[in-house]
Amino acid sequence: MTISSPSTKATLQLDQTLSPPLLTSSPAWQASFSIDGKYLAVCFGNPDTCIKVWEYLGKNRVDTVTAHNGVVGVGSDATSKGSKTVDCCTDINNTKSNTNHVEWKLIATIREGHSRTIRSVAFAPTSSTLGVPILASASFDGKVLIWEHFADEENVEYNEYDGGSSNTDRLQPQHGTFEPIAQLEGHENEIKHLAWNQTGSLLASCGRDKTIWIWECFLPGTVGGSASGGGGDDEGEFECLAVLQGHEGDVKSIAFALSHGQWGEGDEILLSASYDNSIKVWAEESGDWYCAATLGVNDAAAPPPRPLALGDSSLVQLERRGAVHTSTVWCLGINPGGVRFLSGSEDGSMAIWKMYTATERKRLFPREHVVSSTDGLWNCVGRLPDAHAGYAVLSVDCAPSRAGHGRIASGGGDNCIQIYREETGGSGAGSSSDAPKFAIEAMVINAHDGDVNCVKWYPRVGTSLVSCGDDGAVRIWKYSLAG
Repeated sequence: MTISSPSTKATLQLDQTLSPPLLTSSPAWQASFSIDGKYLAVCFGNPDTCIKVWEYLGKNRVDTVTAHNGVVGVGSDATSKGSKTVDCCTDINNTKSNTNHVEWKLIATIREGHSRTIRSVAFAPTSSTLGVPILASASFDGKVLIWEHFADEENVEYNEYDGGSSNTDRLQPQHGTFEPIAQLEGHENEIKHLAWNQTGSLLASCGRDKTIWIWECFLPGTVGGSASGGGGDDEGEFECLAVLQGHEGDVKSIAFALSHGQWGEGDEILLSASYDNSIKVWAEESGDWYCAATLGVNDAAAPPPRPLALGDSSLVQLERRGAVHTSTVWCLGINPGGVRFLSGSEDGSMAIWKMYTATERKRLFPREHVVSSTDGLWNCVGRLPDAHAGYAVLSVDCAPSRAGHGRIASGGGDNCIQIYREETGGSGAGSSSDAPKFAIEAMVINAHDGDVNCVKWYPRVGTSLVSCGDDGAVRIWKYSLAG
């Protein structure tokens, strides 16, 4: 996978700071939007372990907020971490007024339920159907909690001001509460990540005990659940379907993806990334989940359909000896179509994987070992060895299909956020599925004063994303396509 400088400039501007960075701030670990884009949840670690939930109000305010002025710049923190400079860089230390920012209102702060750092939150994909958000949270205390929001406009509680750009009071109203409706136990210790499948009928959790638990969910609006919120005998009930073992280290990240009929009988597969430097593919057959592939070593026996235009000698050497990631795989980002995914690692690299059908596998990779003769193949088709100036790639996310632009966002240990555009030029100049070529289209230096732990695109449009970091800050960014 090659990286080139963009021919035109896009911008990534700070739109709103929801939670400001403070010296005493807890790290903000992960963010999750509800599928309808109405709610945003972020979980925080010690010393102030909690979950904060904001509601989207729209573009209806004129305020002075921190924003970028679009000039090339490298901040002092980024410089100390060896950050690179490209034409599309901006520096968070350069600010100006933003007169049309997206407004989010804090509606709840959840402090009960978990006794240790909350590392992952994920909204169920049923929220827009029900009109009631359902949220899962996972903690180092080994528990998964399921929360449902109960609105109460009459009894308004007040919590400490949380950094909204236009508030002047130290207290702000919070309408209603999130109440736990289920508690899932089974992990021996710290849980690191959660993921729902596309229908909300399955929830997966993973952790330090090297296992992955898959739960069948009976939520309102899903198969087996009630037709609407507020009723049904199975509402809020969960049943453990499988405990998956096979990784030799902590399981750091998990994600469901479409199977496209290439693995098992289920509509979806589960991908898992681990401290053991590998990625595993899990599939379902006759109700049982099994490991369909381990992707830690790219050992396909046959070459790709055409030579990889990698343009980097170190990358070519890595491909030849079969290595993809040489350290912990921190994150996974699934392409909306489910035929690609990206992985980010502690070794500073980001890899792109392509799904080949069983027919393509037999023709192109005839000596590749598979569990079943009908299985497809995930193969690494490109690798950027220095995605974040040699620092860990901690988060990667693909824009939703409705965005229409296919951009990729990443956050790393160099405190930066980057936006990638796949080149689609004419013959010989553009990207192909077997030899992808990307340009860094926008880059924010010092996006956070510390690691950027999470970046997520807004699910409804491709012009907004959220980030959160070790500095405890939660920020909404406005992305504008290159003109």
